[in-house]
Amino acid sequence: MRKKLLAIAAVSLMATATMTACDDAGDSSDTSSGSGSSGSGNGKARVGVILPDTESSARWGNEDPNYLKAAFDAAKVPVEIVNAKGDRAKFVQYGEQMVNSGVKVLVIANLDSVSGKAVLAKAKAKKIPTIDYDRLTLNGGADYYVSFDNKEVGNLQAYGLIKCLQTKGTPNPVVAQLNGSPSDNNAHLFKEGYDIPLNVKYDAAEFTKGPEQWVQDWDPEAATAVFEQMISQAPKIRGVLAANDGIANAVIQVLRKRKLNGVVPVTGQDATVEGLQNLLTGDQCMTVYKAVNQEASSAANVAVQLFKGQAPDVRGSLKDPESGAYIKFVGLTPKAITLKNINDVVGEGKYVPQAKLCTGKFLDLCKQHKVGSYATSEPDEDEDNG
Repeated sequence: MRKKLLAIAAVSLMATATMTACDDAGDSSDTSSGSGSSGSGNGKARVGVILPDTESSARWGNEDPNYLKAAFDAAKVPVEIVNAKGDRAKFVQYGEQMVNSGVKVLVIANLDSVSGKAVLAKAKAKKIPTIDYDRLTLNGGADYYVSFDNKEVGNLQAYGLIKCLQTKGTPNPVVAQLNGSPSDNNAHLFKEGYDIPLNVKYDAAEFTKGPEQWVQDWDPEAATAVFEQMISQAPKIRGVLAANDGIANAVIQVLRKRKLNGVVPVTGQDATVEGLQNLLTGDQCMTVYKAVNQEASSAANVAVQLFKGQAPDVRGSLKDPESGAYIKFVGLTPKAITLKNINDVVGEGKYVPQAKLCTGKFLDLCKQHKVGSYATSEPDEDEDNG
């Protein structure tokens, strides 16, 4: 292991930080659809979905519940969708309520493997089929797992950062790494993915490994404190591998105070509105798009078949690194997003509506970078109209 440049004792105090119960989607954490199921379930047969929070990524409060609801509605299968708002006890409570009130299939995106496993065990005791959604519950024994190739996510982040640093031409840049939450197995997979290309650069003395720290619960406030300490102790940081867009934005705010935003390349993940706006300003050099609509529809497809008593045709498998057991796996492919291909995710019918991205001070930037409808090219004056 390479020597870390920073002591992390002060930062470790964040390990017990509690996430705030802020919901981007509104005040309610419950979404119901289908045959009139309510937040409490009322004992009706349905699919239960428990989402983790609204702080680790905006997707959990917006995209996922909407896409999931649409998929179940299209299949005419009742669903109850709740969000634990970062509260592990509430996560387990929701699980207990669901398995005791008529849920026929349970889908969870865990907060951590401990609370996730507790919920899966309760479902298993009642012979309710289970699906791990996006995040694998280590040693949880879910029947199915639907997610992305998370090592490839990290790989894309590393190569994106490498390209951005090469473009800057900074000799032997010091690179800081802000990993995701240590309780999230995906964060470990992302790290495995980005460590491989970055370690090649470190070993070749082309890059210098700077400070590295995990960010508990993916909390942007914790990330701010982490990076403030990092750059105070290692002011020559010239590249940042930030594990997602929320962490990236926290880093960018700190860099802005030092007038280093845009000077220091920063990666991200999730292709959030915030992350894409940071691409427009030049403060973030890339993000990773994970097609949440595909992930939601894939999970819903498996759940619907299970709800109807059918056996889903899932041919992939993935090994649980903790239990050693293989779980049936639906794997999806992530995609790197930069300014050059931002229109792959922005526009009518795409992941991010143009009106949501190109607002306020970002409108002129959208025009400048030909985003969405502004990408329409003018006719070539030399074109022969014959």
